[in-house]
Amino acid sequence: MRYLIASLILLSTHGYAGEVSILEVTVECPGSCTFSVTLEHVDQGWNHYANQWDVMTLDGKLLKSRVLHHPHDDEQPFTRSVSGVVIPEGTRQVKIRARDSKHGYSSKEFIVDIPVRN
Repeated sequence: MRYLIASLILLSTHGYAGEVSILEVTVECPGSCTFSVTLEHVDQGWNHYANQWDVMTLDGKLLKSRVLHHPHDDEQPFTRSVSGVVIPEGTRQVKIRARDSKHGYSSKEFIVDIPVRN
């Protein structure tokens, strides 16, 4: 009976789409910056999918958003980029946050170093 209950719990949670996860961030700053962010989320069609990520200063100022206009059910994890991000003078790190259409912003953010610019 314990094995049956454990199996049912595993089956019921398999495929559950929780918060979106940020797996990797790369940044290139020859002038303004380009961010490439790799996300993972168990997208479930149009009702529940990873739909945005943001570049922000550590004190919470929004620098740029990348809106994701459709689910990525069959493409996990996936990477999308945004360019033209102007980083304030003296900023050495920014944070990336991601959201999905059901839960909103994930509780985990990703801190990334800004490359030294000439």
